[in-house]
Amino acid sequence: MAFLDQQPLLGYPLAAAVGLAVGSFLNVVILRLPRRLEWEWKRDAREILELPEIYDPPPPGVVVEPSHDPVTGDRLKWWENIPVFSWLALRGRSRYSGQRISAQYPLVELLTGVLTVVCAWRFGFGWQGFGAMVLTWFLIAASGIDLRTRLLPDNLTLPLMWLGLIASLDNLFIPAKPALLGAIAGYVSLWSVWWLFKQITGKEGMGHGDFKLLAALGAWVGLKGILPIILLSSVVGAVVGSLWLAYKGRDRATPIPFGPYLAIAGWIVFFWGDPMIDAYMRYARLG
Repeated sequence: MAFLDQQPLLGYPLAAAVGLAVGSFLNVVILRLPRRLEWEWKRDAREILELPEIYDPPPPGVVVEPSHDPVTGDRLKWWENIPVFSWLALRGRSRYSGQRISAQYPLVELLTGVLTVVCAWRFGFGWQGFGAMVLTWFLIAASGIDLRTRLLPDNLTLPLMWLGLIASLDNLFIPAKPALLGAIAGYVSLWSVWWLFKQITGKEGMGHGDFKLLAALGAWVGLKGILPIILLSSVVGAVVGSLWLAYKGRDRATPIPFGPYLAIAGWIVFFWGDPMIDAYMRYARLG
């Protein structure tokens, strides 16, 4: 790892290649995990309610089943799984069904590749850099799923929180106490907003997954990062959400997933939270 730190011309392309490959897998997670969870929930509900069993074959798993054409079921060739290149080579259409291949595939792969390089640039190629990459990959997957389904699965948010707490035991980014307090404050802060909103309006203003995602981010950034994440995500959500509603021609009552805004704000605070807070404190003292 020290060698890669000293050889950025080798390290950064390697990080980009790893990021592209992980981005390809994240596309699988984004598309398959919600379907798999829905199938499991229905199966469990039938068992609890003691309903008759029905023939309902499980959808493809996230890891075991190879990539295939969703229409014809044909297994993809090895070169059709090369990140970005395969989408460009196929001109965005399936060789088997002729249907368009969503631009999500190359976009997620490129985003993951670029942000993985940023992680290596900011934290190096040691354990800190790897930890930052893991956080980034989890946030991309969670955001993609929330954008598509308005769901933040416990399968992603809870492991991310535990990974942050485990990393804090070795003081990888922050000590254990601030990490634990950050996780608690992250959950309680959004839960309180949700509870008050429900008492006043009788409606649920956000999903429970948002509480868990902020708790997970709190385990990585600590207690002092919670308020900046909430403020930054609210600003980003208000601006981007308003533009999206205007573009789609929808009213303000339309539900908007909040998870991606939390993820963006959390990622920014994780990388540059201390300089941001220090700059604000200097500005406040001058004022």
